Amino acid sequence: MNDPSIRQASMADLEALTTLFESYRHFYAQPADPERAREFLRARFEHGQSNIFIAEDDDLALGFVQLYPAFSSVSLARTFILNDLFVLELARRRGVASRLLDAALDYASECGAVRVTLSTALDNHSAQKLYESEGWQVDEQFRVYHFALAARRSGRAAV
Repeated sequence: MNDPSIRQASMADLEALTTLFESYRHFYAQPADPERAREFLRARFEHGQSNIFIAEDDDLALGFVQLYPAFSSVSLARTFILNDLFVLELARRRGVASRLLDAALDYASECGAVRVTLSTALDNHSAQKLYESEGWQVDEQFRVYHFALAARRSGRAAV
């Protein structure tokens, strides 16, 4: 494997990203739905709602990272949510994830953001090890809550 290139993805990368995105979703035990995944990604591109960086070796897409813009009212500044990071098994432990993280942080910095935030599954120890080795800090100030809107619509308690 050569040294992969990292670049900002465009609509021309939709098919390669869909394949990677489906693998990412599979990792999180989601049922396969490539058509819906493709449309989800297409909408992000069409509406400028995220920034995606892709890692490639020749013509093989190896991984991606996706940032969603956000804002901090307290800081009066732009922030980003690093929502998705995925690298194919064959490219893991070769620095691809680190380079994707660097591209995301460089982009956020260029945009004047004050921080990038991410979350990962509590049992995803390899990702946690990567983030901590790259200088990411575990949040010990805030507790995160979620409210499932489907539960509200059905009248059930949130899960």
